[in-house]
Amino acid sequence: MLRPMSEIETYNSETLEHLGLVAGMFDELGIGELVDELVPQDLSQRKVSVGQALKAMVLNGLGFANRRLYLMPEFFRNKPTERLVGAGVSPEHLNDDALGKALDGLHAFGLTELYRLIARRAAERLKLLRGGKVAMAHLDTTSFHVDGRYNSEEDGFDEDAGVIRVSKGYSRDHRKDLNQVVLELITESRANLPMMMRTLSGNASDKASFKDAIERHVGQLQGDDGGPPSMVVTDSAGFTRECLAACQRHGLGWVMSVPSTVGEARRRLEEIAEDPEKLRPLAEGYRYTAFSTTYAGVEQRWLVIYSEAARERAAKAVDKRLLKGGDQERKAFDGLRRETFHCPEDAWRALAAFRGTLRVLEVHSADVVERRRYKSAGKPPADAVPESIDYHLDGALAAPITVRQRRLIRCSCFILATNELDEGVLADPEVLRAYKGQSGKVERGFRFLKDPMFLASTLYLKRVERVMALLMVMTVCLLVYAALEYRIRQTLAEHELESVPDQKGKPTRRPTAKWVFELFMDVHLLTITAEKTIRRLVLNLREELKRLLELMGPTYMELYS
Repeated sequence: MLRPMSEIETYNSETLEHLGLVAGMFDELGIGELVDELVPQDLSQRKVSVGQALKAMVLNGLGFANRRLYLMPEFFRNKPTERLVGAGVSPEHLNDDALGKALDGLHAFGLTELYRLIARRAAERLKLLRGGKVAMAHLDTTSFHVDGRYNSEEDGFDEDAGVIRVSKGYSRDHRKDLNQVVLELITESRANLPMMMRTLSGNASDKASFKDAIERHVGQLQGDDGGPPSMVVTDSAGFTRECLAACQRHGLGWVMSVPSTVGEARRRLEEIAEDPEKLRPLAEGYRYTAFSTTYAGVEQRWLVIYSEAARERAAKAVDKRLLKGGDQERKAFDGLRRETFHCPEDAWRALAAFRGTLRVLEVHSADVVERRRYKSAGKPPADAVPESIDYHLDGALAAPITVRQRRLIRCSCFILATNELDEGVLADPEVLRAYKGQSGKVERGFRFLKDPMFLASTLYLKRVERVMALLMVMTVCLLVYAALEYRIRQTLAEHELESVPDQKGKPTRRPTAKWVFELFMDVHLLTITAEKTIRRLVLNLREELKRLLELMGPTYMELYS
């Protein structure tokens, strides 16, 4: 039966998927409203505010669609843009001009300071602060390579003017041929929220930047009482005299790995390699020994830690180096055996010197052989007098098992240090746990930012200021992602009977945000328009996902209603 013309309905299906979760968390943290309060803008000249533009870029960055900024309207073409970004906002409004000007506004305000305020509000709303401050923070840097020359060859460059230099430097992406920029993050340990971000020149040194971060930015992690975070964790780049002195000035607790180039560290590692019986259990897969020492005028507690996992990784490399070193030493010994000496004493002295060069093999059955030379060839008569007598070394090289064993132990050990001397405050296992959190916290964030499906591929912008601002946008994406994962896990933990299915269909209360995104993959918004009515239906929203949205609150329910 045909409907009358006045009752004909039109249908429009839009992709909602997990973007409602992203938009909900962005709003829950109050990021857009805070940016619009702080960043000067003439709304009479704009169709989208800076806060809305930032939200659109975060949605794009976490949309896993790998769209460049100038394709942003295309990204939102099949999305419910008004629902996600804001009333009155259409895909055409999110063009490269609007987003570029928003990036300029973010940079003009000051990226590090603006992000500090955003992260502080996020941590407060997620109730992550203890006594008003971050309990433990992880400090690290990574690099992003960029296309184009930018300002890499400009003379008289002044980084204090607020613009970094895009240049070559130590590349974590192993692309020494490309210019790059460096991103520095301080991440808190409970929800993996990045609490501080700073863009640095491509040739920035970690040793210098870590000291500067402690001197200039540690205050952003202070609580209401003005005290610093309980503990800062860095890798060995932070273990310098200047950085340790900066920590002392700010009363900052720390955990760091000690470079093996430090004289005492090298000596301690060699001692353990010679006598591994000194090691006692620390945690599963780890043994250690601890002692107190003073370095750079700072009293410290050092832990020499042996890792079984590191031993497995090191075995192949150690064997390869031993094989290469053994071949070199065999060739050198063959050359020594061909040498001619005028007396046995010279031969023995040469052998003693050669033994001092051996690192892999040992000389066994060493002897000095006398060789008589006669005027005529053939077997000499019994009473023949030799024309000359030469002496040659003889013997064999062998690899002692203890050499491989010592090297394996040496390569399986590392040293952690802390200035917290009281084990009652920070026990030895906690020192290890804090340092292992470095890879689980800030380095995990770096891996996320460098995922090929993320926004990082858009570092093609023509102005350095916009590249810097885009790094800040990427960090906001990481903050929203981490906050969403934390919020979902906390919500499920608070309701013990609730869960979501994992990849195998089994219930879990600790899903990753990326897996939850997958669960929302087929969710669409269907709009049915008749002459006088508009109806909207959310399709393919499973019951367990509806329940999760209900538990998370009305903000999320509204986005999926």
